[in-house]
Amino acid sequence: MSGGNRSEITAGLRVCIVLKEDQRSGKLTEGIVKDILTKSPTHPHGIKVRLESGAVGRVQKIGAL
Repeated sequence: MSGGNRSEITAGLRVCIVLKEDQRSGKLTEGIVKDILTKSPTHPHGIKVRLESGAVGRVQKIGAL
């Protein structure tokens, strides 16, 4: 699962996101979803979420690295 569909993502799910400052390098940050920030059902660059750590980014992968 890629993370482009809002319906695939729920609070408490482990995901890998790309932070705004890491978009060029593609470095992923792993964590647990706290809030879903994107309101639309899909997004071509990934659904934006806030992790429990406070990091905000777009979901690139669902599950652990």
